[in-house]
Amino acid sequence: MNGWITGVGTRTAFIEPGSPWENGYVESFNGKLRDELLNAEVFNTLAEAEVLIEGWRRHYNTVRPHSSLRYRPPAPEVLLPARPPSPTGHPLTNSGQAAAMLN
Repeated sequence: MNGWITGVGTRTAFIEPGSPWENGYVESFNGKLRDELLNAEVFNTLAEAEVLIEGWRRHYNTVRPHSSLRYRPPAPEVLLPARPPSPTGHPLTNSGQAAAMLN
């Protein structure tokens, strides 16, 4: 775009950082946030807005497939299994786990 503008012999006005020309990734995200969440919800309280936005953020970052990643989520949520109980019935600490593994 800038090359075309220069080629036709004109100049651009000062563009504030954050404009679409300055940061397309942020503008793309802002558009998705508006289209998928803000235009679809009515927030009655700040607490409700926080809960709904956090839910959307988690979905966007862990579930929603992204075309640039071959339709995989960018950071799938990993669930770790619960710690197994110790042989003595007491909760294991890091040092207790190491000792239990040696036995």
